Amino acid sequence: MSELILVRHGQATPFEQDTDRLSPLGEQQAHALGEFLADLRPTHVLHGPLVRQRKTAEIAGQGRGWPTPITEPRLAEFDGDGLVNTLALKLAGQDAEFTRLVQAFREHRDSPQRNSHFQRMLEHLAAAWQEGRVLHGDVEPWADFRNRVQSALTDILAWPSGSTVLVFTSGGVIGLITALSLDAPDTSALKLNWRVKNGSITRFTYGAGRITLDSFNSEAHLPVALRSWR
Repeated sequence: MSELILVRHGQATPFEQDTDRLSPLGEQQAHALGEFLADLRPTHVLHGPLVRQRKTAEIAGQGRGWPTPITEPRLAEFDGDGLVNTLALKLAGQDAEFTRLVQAFREHRDSPQRNSHFQRMLEHLAAAWQEGRVLHGDVEPWADFRNRVQSALTDILAWPSGSTVLVFTSGGVIGLITALSLDAPDTSALKLNWRVKNGSITRFTYGAGRITLDSFNSEAHLPVALRSWR
């Protein structure tokens, strides 16, 4: 049997101009991950191509003696910036409820309720994207995202028995792989994605063509002060 360990990157900077970098808290989360995983002896270490994924792997693995990390483009997150900056404009022109959610977010952008209003808006937008109701040539469709993640997972599961594969990726990838392991519908992938915390760990056992979920979204290794959702 083999083990697949999925780690969500540390907190990034979603409300800043550069969304693809670790925040100071995200760097602390990455250090805590490294300490928790210090005794792990992975046979393979992978990370997606995004800066927040790569930096989390680099910080966590510093001085651990792990194999040289491999960049796997198929483990990139879905295009969240594309959804917000491109698809949202299209959806607002055809969906009155989404327009209302956008307006509510704008009104609360500088309030303590910012995250909750942003989340409602994003969930509605992502559901429309997943269903194919809003598309744009510059934004990867849900089907393409699903296919590339499933392709990467298939290749990982084909590695030799006894492998321990440590993957630093993002919530959408983790939600989708978890849904695939459970034979759950695609809508479950997004629902799982919304629950994946920064720096959390999700574990699977696999072998003989099967993959089994052992734990999901664990953050017990992070002190309360280092826990975050976005």
